[in-house]
Amino acid sequence: MSLPRSIPAVFAVLFAVGLSCPATAIADNKKPKEQPKPGEWIEMFNGKDLTGWDAAGGTKYKDGGEEKPVWTVRDGMICCAGKGYGFLTYDKELRDFVIHVEYRMSKGCNSGLGIRGKKYNGKRNTRASTSGYEMQIIDDAGRKPGNHSSGSLYRYVAPKENATLPAGEWNVVEIECRGPKIRITMNGKLIHDVDQSQNDKIKKKPLQGYFSMQNHGRKIEFRNLRLKEL
Repeated sequence: MSLPRSIPAVFAVLFAVGLSCPATAIADNKKPKEQPKPGEWIEMFNGKDLTGWDAAGGTKYKDGGEEKPVWTVRDGMICCAGKGYGFLTYDKELRDFVIHVEYRMSKGCNSGLGIRGKKYNGKRNTRASTSGYEMQIIDDAGRKPGNHSSGSLYRYVAPKENATLPAGEWNVVEIECRGPKIRITMNGKLIHDVDQSQNDKIKKKPLQGYFSMQNHGRKIEFRNLRLKEL
């Protein structure tokens, strides 16, 4: 293609480059980020802030005359100051999934992991243990397993064993939910292999809901939160 002599040489070069670049080259940079495919692990926590998580219940406390948040991020961990009562909830409903989470309790800790529950709004029927399940977290290493011990589906199903480690050590949990079947491993040990459809106490529990972490008045830290939707 010939160009008018009045166009300076530099503009002629730019014009020619523009002709050689397809319009889609710019548009490609604006494509939305691809969503993870079923079976792919994703990070639930970015390690920097609480984007993608909702705090409810007690979210602040007084330290002297200063008001501070209950839930904070430090050194790649989600930290619960352990004041009051409430939940930090992942802001997406989940149906069939695997979740990996690690936690470290303080001495005398009481907490929990909410499974397929509602978002807590202060009412008892929206607590994880009522609206779905709460996997109990409590500082009771070495004690006999029961419906209220570490690893229990709180109030409903005792774990096969109490596999928790003492306060100050990191515990590793994987929760797998497929339809009515729930499998939970703690520190490499299978503590639950439950089919809720075969248990009258829990057969009406929902098959979809939110994952959450509980603040029940004691300090606890969480890290390496990963999700695989099935």
